[in-house]
Order: sequence, then structure tokens, then C-alpha cells
Amino acid sequence: MIGLLQRVTRARVDVDGECTGEIGQGLLVLVGVRRDDALPEADRLLDRLLTYRVFEDGNGRMNLDLAAVGGGLLLVPQFTLVADTRKGRRPSFSAAAEPAEAERLFDYLLARAAERVPDVQSGRFGADMAVSLVNDGPVTFWLES
Repeated sequence: MIGLLQRVTRARVDVDGECTGEIGQGLLVLVGVRRDDALPEADRLLDRLLTYRVFEDGNGRMNLDLAAVGGGLLLVPQFTLVADTRKGRRPSFSAAAEPAEAERLFDYLLARAAERVPDVQSGRFGADMAVSLVNDGPVTFWLES
């Protein structure tokens, strides 16, 4: 699984003009599911997302994780993260999980996150989403499990 983590001061997802998820300070994470991913990869990615130290401490160093700042978590499914762009002018999605399996793993990730984080929001799997955010820093990391 891939998680494109962005530290934000606020983020929001809309589908057909309706807000499906919104957070203040926290992490917006775009999630890509690969063909061979399974529950252990989802668990590993979630653990990394929640313990990755990307928030500044009193000395201005990135030493704090999401729980330390009481931030929100906005998970957004995005299959294009799995694209192979190494050659040609059109991405290949052959490494992406089948939609039903990707949705199952994304839902699992979302449910597990809700067990550990008080403010978890999400986009809608398979929907055309409008994602808006204010990237704080900017701070963006590509995490894989």
C-alpha cells in the first residue's frame, strides 16, 4: 500500500457538492492499493501514518506524531498513486488492485484508523472527489508498506 501523507492546517473532500470529510490540523493521506496488498500491509501503513513524526515540537523540529498534536486524519482513496509512469506518455495501472479488493482494504484501513484516532474522516471510494487542502510547510512524504 502507498500513503502520500501531507501535513495540513485544514483539508476537505467533496463529492457532488457534498462534504464527505473535513479536518483541521492533521494529516491528509492519499491511499493507493497495489495488486498484492493484504491486511498486513494496511496495518503496517496505518502504524507508520500514525507514528510518523511530522509535526513540530517547541524547538521547531519534526518530533511529534499525530496523537501528540491531537490532529485529524483524512484518508482519501486514490488508485492513480499505483500508476507505472516509467515509460510512454500514458500511465499503466496494471499494478493496481482490482476495485473490489482495493475498496475492501481501504475500508479496513479506515475502520482500523477509527479505532485509534478520535477524528477520522474520508473520501468516497470510486467517486469523483474534489480535494482541497492547505499543506503546512509544505510537508509531504511518500510511505509504502
